[in-house]
Amino acid sequence: MAISEPVRRILEGFDGERPGTKAKLASLLMHGRLAGTGKLMILPVDQGFEHGPARSFAMNPAAYHPQYLFQLAIDARLSALAGPVGLLGACADRLAGEVPLILKANSADSLAQEHDQAVTATVRDALELGCAAIGYTIYPGADRQYEMFEEVRDGIAEARANGLAAMIWAYPRGGALAHEDETALDIVAYAAHIAALLGAHIIKVKLPTERIAQHEAQDAYAGRNWRSLETRVAHVMQAAFAGKRIVVFSGGPLADQRELVEQVRAIARGGGHGSIVGRNSFQRTHDEALALLDEIAGVYGAAEKRVQA
Repeated sequence: MAISEPVRRILEGFDGERPGTKAKLASLLMHGRLAGTGKLMILPVDQGFEHGPARSFAMNPAAYHPQYLFQLAIDARLSALAGPVGLLGACADRLAGEVPLILKANSADSLAQEHDQAVTATVRDALELGCAAIGYTIYPGADRQYEMFEEVRDGIAEARANGLAAMIWAYPRGGALAHEDETALDIVAYAAHIAALLGAHIIKVKLPTERIAQHEAQDAYAGRNWRSLETRVAHVMQAAFAGKRIVVFSGGPLADQRELVEQVRAIARGGGHGSIVGRNSFQRTHDEALALLDEIAGVYGAAEKRVQA
């Protein structure tokens, strides 16, 4: 497999990393519709754990079946499928090698009141499933954040020692953060930076709003117009080691296709590395999901062609 120049540039940002881990990153970046562009499209399916099965799949009952989700990722030629150990284990043997896998190794459910995640899978599970990467969620700002940081630190160290890439879902919440603060520009950028400092190779964050939540950060953000989503995305990329870490942005809850595609255009213009689209994929019918994902891929592909030109 020849590595494209955009992917080579991304991998250079990980100089000093273990060769096995860089090879796994390359396998993600060189797979599927966006292979070689330096962009990623990932299907995450941890929402059944996080929100419950009916809230996640009742809108499209076919998605209750893990094989449907695998096949959707394969048919859409996505970069990877991410999910908990049970979901990946249901089909990883039958569909081995058809789509790269990311094991979501910690999870929470909507039945609990505290903001925390339980470690639900191991690096050994990821290796046995043939995964390219292992992923964890952190909640910067939560009362239990430091315990989560320590768990993720240990998990990432073990993953790297075994040649796996590491991904962090960085979702600020809890503690003194109001709900609207969770997607404030300064808070999202802070969370992305924390994820990079913890050793993540790939970072997932939500799209940031114009809001600046921290009083102490107001002066640092003064004097610039943050109304453009493109500008806000560029700042989050800056916070992720000046763009040297791979950052993908959440698709969020089910939304209008035109609105989603416009967000993707802003992500591409802001230098983001792609999208991780869960509910907006599997809560649509198979054909509707393929049409959406095809349009999103077209935006990222066209953006990279403009950069190369």
